[in-house]
Amino acid sequence: MACARVPLDEQQVTEPGPSGKERTLPALHPDRKEERCFVPYTPPPENGSPAEVEEFLERAKFIAEDLEWLLALPHDKFWCQVVFDESLQRCLDSYLHQAPRGLDLAPLPLSPAVADVQRAVHRAVFLTFLRMATHKESKDHFFTPAVFGEIIYDNFLFDIPKILDLCVLFGKGNSQLLHKMIENIFTQQPAYYNDLDETLPTILQVFDTILNKCGLRCEGAAAMEPMKLNAQKQPTAMSMNLEELADIILYLCDSTTTIHAFLDTFPAACSSFHSHGFLSRLPSFYEAVVPDFEKAIRRRNFDDKSLQEDLWTRLSHSCRKVVETTHLLLHHTCLQPILEGQENMHTFAEELLQYFTSFLPEKRFLVDYDEQFPLADDISLLQQALPVIDETRTSYLLQGVESAWDSTGRRRPQGHLQSAAASSLSANQGAAGGAAASSDGFRPQEVDESRGESGELRGAEAMINVPQRGNNGAACPVSSPELESLLSCIRDLLPDLGEGFLLACLQEYGYNSELVINNILEDRLAPNLEKLDRAMPRPVKEELPAVLNSRSNVFDDDEFDVFRRDQVDMSRIWKGRRKGEDPRELLNDKQHIEEQRARYRTYETVVDEVVVEAGEPAGDAYDLDAYDDEYDDTYDMNQVGANDLDGDSLLSRRPFTVPQVLRKGTKAEVEEEQEDDEDEDASQNQVNRDQFVQDPALLRERAEARRAAMQQKKGVRPERAGNVVGRPKGQGQTLETFLDRRKKEANKNRVGNHNRRSMADRKRNKGMIPS
Repeated sequence: MACARVPLDEQQVTEPGPSGKERTLPALHPDRKEERCFVPYTPPPENGSPAEVEEFLERAKFIAEDLEWLLALPHDKFWCQVVFDESLQRCLDSYLHQAPRGLDLAPLPLSPAVADVQRAVHRAVFLTFLRMATHKESKDHFFTPAVFGEIIYDNFLFDIPKILDLCVLFGKGNSQLLHKMIENIFTQQPAYYNDLDETLPTILQVFDTILNKCGLRCEGAAAMEPMKLNAQKQPTAMSMNLEELADIILYLCDSTTTIHAFLDTFPAACSSFHSHGFLSRLPSFYEAVVPDFEKAIRRRNFDDKSLQEDLWTRLSHSCRKVVETTHLLLHHTCLQPILEGQENMHTFAEELLQYFTSFLPEKRFLVDYDEQFPLADDISLLQQALPVIDETRTSYLLQGVESAWDSTGRRRPQGHLQSAAASSLSANQGAAGGAAASSDGFRPQEVDESRGESGELRGAEAMINVPQRGNNGAACPVSSPELESLLSCIRDLLPDLGEGFLLACLQEYGYNSELVINNILEDRLAPNLEKLDRAMPRPVKEELPAVLNSRSNVFDDDEFDVFRRDQVDMSRIWKGRRKGEDPRELLNDKQHIEEQRARYRTYETVVDEVVVEAGEPAGDAYDLDAYDDEYDDTYDMNQVGANDLDGDSLLSRRPFTVPQVLRKGTKAEVEEEQEDDEDEDASQNQVNRDQFVQDPALLRERAEARRAAMQQKKGVRPERAGNVVGRPKGQGQTLETFLDRRKKEANKNRVGNHNRRSMADRKRNKGMIPS
C-alpha cells in the first residue's frame, strides 16, 4: 500500500543542529536557508566606458549564476531560500524596477556580450518567478492551495505592482505561461482582487497627474474640449521646458504600455477596470492630451533631432495602447458576453451602444479607434447575435463615424468602403462596409501636417515603423505559424474550400479569420474574390536552386571535394603528426634548396665578350635579356628626382629666431645672446660638417648636466627607498618606517592569491553588496 503524499507545508525533516545533535524541524524553516548573498541588478550602461561595461557584465554574471543555482535546488530548499532570503527578494525587485522595457532596448546599442548576459538574466528571473507562482510542481512536491496563497501573500512574494511589471517585461513571447502564472496567483489567493480594486484609483490618478502637469482638465466622456486651468500660471506642452515634456511623455508611454500588457495577459481583470470607469476616462483623456502633445513635438525647436523622433515614437505607441486598451475593455466586458450567449444579452448590448454613443463627441479618439478597430465590424457582430437591435440607432452611430472622419480632415485607409450617401446609410450597409475594412496601422497625426496630397506620411512619422495589424491582432503579413493556424481555423468550419482561395481571402481582409468566415457564409465577398475558383489549391513554392550548383571555389572537383565525390581517400587525410614520422627529417630535407641552386647559378656568370664561331648565327650567342639597341628614349629628358630636396639639406636650415620685440632684457643682453647663438650655430655647423657621429660620452655628460640643472632649479629630490625593517623591538620606530609598513600592509594583496577570498568578499569589495 502506497503511503499518502504529504504537502510541503506539513512535512517535517530531521537534520543535525549546530551542536551536532539531530533535531526535527518543519520543512519550511529559516535555519534551512543557505547563506548566499544575491546582488541587486543595474541596467546596461548607455554609451558607457569600458570599465562600466565590464562592471555590468560581472554583476549580471553573478546574478545569472546565483539564480541558476537557486533554480537547481530541490523543492523544499528552493522555498526556504525564497521565503527567508531577503537579498533574493531585493535582487528580483531591482530587476523588475530597473530592467529596460521594449522601447528602451530598441535605441540602445548593446554589444554582443552585453546582449547575451542580459538575455541570460532575463530568462533566469522569469523562470524564478514562474516557479514561485507554481504551488504544485509534481505529485510529490506540492503545497496545500490555501497555505500557498497565504505564503505568497503574507511574505509579499507577489503584489499588484510586481504583477504589472511582470506583464510588461515578459508578456511578449511568454503570454500563455504568464497568463497561467497570474491566473494561479489570483485563484489561490482571491485577496489579490481586493488589492487590485484598491490600486485602480492610483492608476486613474496617473491620468489626472498628466492633465494637471499640462494645465488641462477634462470632465468625463461628455467634455467637448479640454479646459485650461490657470492658463497664465500653469505651464502647457508648448511652454514647459523640453526635459519636463520628455518626462511626461515617457511617463505616459510607460503607464499605458503597462496597463495594456496586464489586461492583454490577464483579461479577467477587465471587469475591475470597467467597474472603476476606465471606459469613460480613456477617450476624454485621449482627446485632451494627444493633440497638445503632437503639436508641441511638431512645432517646438529640438536641438537633438533624435530626441524629437524618440518622443514622437513613444507618443504614437502610447496612443495605440490607449486605443487597444479601450477595445480590450469593450470586448471582454460587453461584446464577449453577447457572443457567448450569456443571460441579459440585451443589457450588454445596450451598454455597448451607450459607450459607442459616448465616443461620438471625442472625434479625434473616434477616428483613431475606427481606423484600428472599425465600429462597423462590432455593430455587424452585434446584429448577428441580436437581430432585434434598432437599425436607426446603429445607422446614427455609423453616420457619426463618417462625420468624425470628415471633421478631422483625414481620409480613411484604402479598404474602408464608404457608403454612397451618409443620410441613407443603413446598418447592414455599414456592417458590409466595415466587413471589407482592414486596419492600415495607427498613425496619430492630422492629415494637413503629416500627409501630403497623395496621403503619404511625411516628417518624423515616416520614420516610425509600426507594423500593420488585422482585427484579430495578427501582424500583416503574418508569420508562417500564424498563417497555418488561420488556415486550419477556417478549414475546420469550411473544409470544401481550397487553401489557395482562403489565402486570397485572408490577404484581402487583412488576415482576419472571423471576417473571412463571416463574408463567405453571407456571400458578401469582394468582386475579385467571387471570380476565383473556391477549390483553388495552394500555389506551389518555387524551390531555389542549390547553392552548391552556383558556387565557385578553387577547390571544386579536387580529390577532397566531398560535395561532388562519394568516395574520398581517407588515408591521405590526417590530423597532427603522422605515425612514425620524425619532424627532424622534414627539417633536414634540403632538396628544395638544391632545386633552386641551379637557377641562381646562371646569375654568377658575367660575359664581357662573346666569341662567335664561323658560320654560327650571331643572335644565338646572346641571351633574351641582352641589351637591345632599340631602347625607347622618349622619357629620358625628364629628370626624375632632380628637384627633390636632399636629406642633409634639412640639417642646414636656418634655426628659428625669436623676434627682438618679443625678447626680454636690455639691448646689450639681447645682442650678447645673439652673439652666443651665432657662436653656437657656428660650432653646431662645424660639428655637422666634420663629425658624422658625436662622441657618446660627450652626449651623456651633457644630458647629465641638464638633469642636474633641472633638479637644482625645481627642487626635485631623489625618491627615498622604503624601509619596513626599522629599529629593534623596544626602541621605537620612526615616522618613515611606520608609513612604509602601512603602505606595504595596504598593497600586499596586489600580488597575493585572490582565489582564497570567498565570493561574498569579492562582491563586497566591488561595492555590490550594500552596507
